[in-house]
Amino acid sequence: MNTNKLLDLLRQNARLSNKELATMLGETEENVAAEIKRLENEGIIMGYSAIINEEKVDENGVTAIIDIKITPVKDCGFDDLAHTIMSYEEVDSVFLLSGANDLSVTISGTSLRNVALFVSERLAVLDGVLATTTHFILRRYKEKGHIFSEDSFDDRGLVSP
Repeated sequence: MNTNKLLDLLRQNARLSNKELATMLGETEENVAAEIKRLENEGIIMGYSAIINEEKVDENGVTAIIDIKITPVKDCGFDDLAHTIMSYEEVDSVFLLSGANDLSVTISGTSLRNVALFVSERLAVLDGVLATTTHFILRRYKEKGHIFSEDSFDDRGLVSP
């Protein structure tokens, strides 16, 4: 079985049935089910989620990406601080980065003020945090391969060679 192709199909649409996946992969339903089970058991597939147009759910909701510069701790590097940050309920994701900043944190909040207070009262005061830069998402155009508001997409400027 082509595991990479199976994973690509699940990334595009995790709601495909085993029967649909089997047809697309030229496999049996049983083989697809067994492979998915194996991938789940090995922690390769960690979960399934929906991509939601948050603007249609809560027009006042806010998503922010916070870049953090930190001082790594001897013998544990960035891990302890990353674990502390990821334990906060507001935090959606935490990534270790290369470049000028060390961590990138994505959070969801109910307002700009709510996010600003989280950054100033919870993140910036942590031992080891040297600086934070907060970027508010103003509009989503594409997320995980899904285009938002295709009707407003203007392709007149696209030119092919």
